[in-house]
Amino acid sequence: MSPTKDDGGRGIRIRGVSKIYSGTARPAVDDVSLDIAQGEFMTLLGPSGSGKTTMLSMLAGFASVTAGSIEIDGREVSRLKPHKRDLGVVFQQYALFPHLSVAKNVAFPLQQRRMAKADIAAKVAEALELVHLGDFADRLPGQLSGGQQQRVALARAVVYQPRALLMDEPLGALDRRLRDQLQREIARMHRELGMTFIFVTHDQHEALTLSDRIAVFNDGRIEQCGTPAELYERPETLFVAQFLGESTGFRGTVDRAAGVLRCGPHALRAPLLEPALDGADGVVVVRPERLELHVEAGRVAAGHNRVGATVTEIVYVGDRHQVGLRFDDGATGTATHPVGPPLPAMPGEAVTVSWDPRHQAVVADPTGSSVPSPAVEVTADA
Repeated sequence: MSPTKDDGGRGIRIRGVSKIYSGTARPAVDDVSLDIAQGEFMTLLGPSGSGKTTMLSMLAGFASVTAGSIEIDGREVSRLKPHKRDLGVVFQQYALFPHLSVAKNVAFPLQQRRMAKADIAAKVAEALELVHLGDFADRLPGQLSGGQQQRVALARAVVYQPRALLMDEPLGALDRRLRDQLQREIARMHRELGMTFIFVTHDQHEALTLSDRIAVFNDGRIEQCGTPAELYERPETLFVAQFLGESTGFRGTVDRAAGVLRCGPHALRAPLLEPALDGADGVVVVRPERLELHVEAGRVAAGHNRVGATVTEIVYVGDRHQVGLRFDDGATGTATHPVGPPLPAMPGEAVTVSWDPRHQAVVADPTGSSVPSPAVEVTADA
């Protein structure tokens, strides 16, 4: 899906934005364009140094724009000071005033806007109820847990009803259980407020769980933007396939006329190949849950791709087993197997690995390498 679309002037419009810091040769953000619709939950996802936080800082006004433009509801804001953009911001560090009560922390942005005391009291009470901290109004931040402090920061950021809420890895300092709990709270807040949320993270699980759409950043650019399902099921680049979840890749040369990826003397069935890939080095990408393991090769369904492999390890992770595989040429991969049904093989045993080609993606191989892939073949149609 394209990162840009016609939104009728509402929402946030980023066009050709770049950021080059003084003394650096490479841009931290390089010619990024992105539309974020009014009320959308957009996540900027990527590894450290990919440009996602710099992009958020330019949106917030904390970093200047080297080139390009940023519009909010049709208004150009690239040169405006942060406080004039009407945006709420939540950081990983909560930045609460330790000497002020929870209620006074939340009231602070309203006081800065010189709102009437009665209105401030009503809005603070409403914001604290939104984050389920109505009974904690008189406590100091030091008397709260980390998760409760983060809720106070969220309440303070939305109490004045900004045009959008920007969050820079707000859950990064919390343990996994608390992160999961706060993810649910943030999703609920988004539903109830109907506000635009822009969320920065390097955690793929957070991105998949929370987002309406995800923009995957790499080396200062957007590699792909789309819904969680689009990015996971149909990655457009090898980086997206490898960064967003686990995958097994099979390298070869694309033969679009035959609808296959040729790996040595064998061919992987690959329907719906992009024209640009014809004759190029390509990678068939398959997610672990799509791989099926068979002790008897004759059980592979007609039309499915299949690969010989040996089971190297089986790891129990609660709701499933992770099955390590070494293919016949030495390449490795991972399949998953549900808990309950018997495992088809144990470590050291040979299996046939198969999958439906409708549940794979074919992307260009950026290395252009001739790295050997597992010997593959296609079963005869029934």
